[in-house]
Formats: sequence, structure tokens, C-alpha cells
Amino acid sequence: MPWRESTCMSQRLEFLAFANAPGTNVSELCRRFGISRKTGYKWLKRVRSGDQDALDVTRRPHRSPRRTPPETEAHICSARERYPFYGGRKLRRVLMREGVERPPAASTVTAILQRNDLLSPDRRLKRDWQRFEEDAPNALWQMDFKGHIPLRRGRCHPLTVLDDHSRFSICLAACADEQANTVRSQLTMAFQRYGLPERMLMDNGSPWGASGQSLHTRFTAWLIRLGVTVAHGRPHHPQTQGKEERFHRTLKLEVISQRPVWHDLTEMQRAFDDWRYEYNFERPHEALSFESPASRYAPSLRPLPTVLPPIEYDTEFEVRRVKENGRIKFQGRELPLSKAFSGDPVGLRQVGEGVWDVYYCHQRVARIDLTQPAPSTEV
Repeated sequence: MPWRESTCMSQRLEFLAFANAPGTNVSELCRRFGISRKTGYKWLKRVRSGDQDALDVTRRPHRSPRRTPPETEAHICSARERYPFYGGRKLRRVLMREGVERPPAASTVTAILQRNDLLSPDRRLKRDWQRFEEDAPNALWQMDFKGHIPLRRGRCHPLTVLDDHSRFSICLAACADEQANTVRSQLTMAFQRYGLPERMLMDNGSPWGASGQSLHTRFTAWLIRLGVTVAHGRPHHPQTQGKEERFHRTLKLEVISQRPVWHDLTEMQRAFDDWRYEYNFERPHEALSFESPASRYAPSLRPLPTVLPPIEYDTEFEVRRVKENGRIKFQGRELPLSKAFSGDPVGLRQVGEGVWDVYYCHQRVARIDLTQPAPSTEV
């Protein structure tokens, strides 16, 4: 996969960050980043020897200077032991009184207390019960388009993909449209580099959502064929993809709003690439105890297959092929399913008297109830 000239620096640094992680398969990582093993090992050897200039790239700090110094963190823990009922705001005042230079914000003090298990067990935010987070990287990716941005030449439709566990930005692409082929092309590059996730969450809009009997489109059928489980958020509930919504607000504040009008897609993509590296590898994230997303992310071990795998079902399934009109014929009846699966086989498994679940590859896509006078198909 060729690298864009404008992003060669950030992508090389990203490669090195992953290559230095324990247990990394460097050969596989070289393949995903489109470089030879000889080049990858050469860069890695130079970095490990401390020769940063040998890479001919701008030096970047290995950790953010905004991170709280260890001595300040120790001071906060000591103050907490002396004042066990003080929270972040009061402890910050203690630090100021005791002469600590540039004491961290009260929210940072609270995060340090939590990281060191110094908060009371019952001290919880009221909104905690509403939050969810996957236990591991690549268990779930969230995907969405941010509203279009007017340019001097055309429009930009930012496509964003975020790893739910780490908040690592998988994809931040300045797209000319929101068509399925555009999204598929961007995801293919992401899959080649980071591997396949277990699941992907998206809203009900085009190109991954559809109205009528089925939520699925040819695009989501492609994802399912790859072994990715597709999930759609509840209609009119953007909070289902809260991490994406928050990412979009930050993107707008720190990148998009920095110029009255951006020139073209190339200029927009260059700004996206520079900011994405900072976001992933340098920015302390409050939800991650002020660690960077990259500190919690690792590429998936599931590589993108070179060809789509065949569709096969176990013997417990009744197999039917979906017609061009999106219907299947089953037990003497013609039942609506979805045009997304036209021409492909689906598997039906009985789950009750006259009730059958319909699967496309590994994913259940519908339930058919034959006990009704007019058989119903539910997604």
C-alpha cells in the first residue's frame, strides 16, 4: 500500500511505535505498512540504538510534556493520605499552599487518585452507568461521517473510524463524497494496516444503513463476508456512538475551525494526518487516565483476506439463495429478506415452532415467523 508523500513522516513514526511493542510480528507489520522487511528492520535497529536522526524525520517526544511528573504524582498521593476526605479541588489547593510549581488541574488530581486506588469505592460519577467500553482493542470499531465541510474547491466529507477500547483513530479521511465505494476503499486500506475488528458500529444512514425490511446494504454485506459483525445504533440516538460524537467535536475545534475556509481535499487531508498522529500518540486522554490512545491499542491479528471467503453453513441450517428482488422461497412461500444479499445463500435455523432465524454467513440478519397468516420477517 503506497504512502502519501504528505504523511510519510507520521506513518513511519506510527510503524515504529507499533514495531517497538512487545510481541509484535515485525514482518507482518511491514507487510501491512507496505514496506520491505529489510527497511523495517533497518529503521527499528537505528531507533533502538538511539540514532533518531538516521530516520530523516522530525523528532517527536516519546511522552507528552503535559503528563504529570512522577514527583508531583507522589506529592498528590501523600496529600491524599494526610487529607483522606479531600477531593481534587481541595488537594490542588493544598499543593499550591505547599509550594508545588504549576500544580495540575483538579480533574487531573482526581484521575491520579483513581489510578492509584485512592478514591472511595462509592465515589462514582452519576453518568458512569451509561458508559460502555470494550475490554480489548479491535473488539469494536465505531464509524461515522462528520458533517460535510465547504472548501474553496468542492466539499470534504470526513470519514472517521475509532477503536472503542483505546479511542485510537483508525481512519480519518478527507473524502469527496459519502458513497459506498469511497468508504470501502478507505476501509480496505485500514484493514490492510490494522487488521479486521470483531464488530463495527454505525448509524442507520447511507451507505451502511437502509430503510424498509432490512438495515443491511451491499456494503454491510461485504463487511459480514469478511467476518466482521455489523451493528447499527438506535435511530435518533446519536449517544449510541458517543465516542465518535466526542471525537468529531474535538476534530472540529482543533482542526476544522482553525481556518475560515480550507482550500481543497489535499490540504484538508494533510491537516488531518498531522493531527491524527498527535491525537493517537501524544495527547493525554482523560478517559484513559491521561494516557494516549496508542498506549492501549495494538493492531488486530486477523488480516484482511486477499479474496472473500466462501459462504458455508453447517448441516443444521436450511440453505436458500436470495433472489434478485431480495426474497427467498421457503416451505412453499416467498418471503422478503433484503436485496443486500441478492444472489448469495442464506442459512435458516429453527428456533421455535414455525420460527426460524436467518443467517448471512456468521450473522443473524432476520427472524421469520411462519405461524402467522402472513408470515412476518423481523430484523
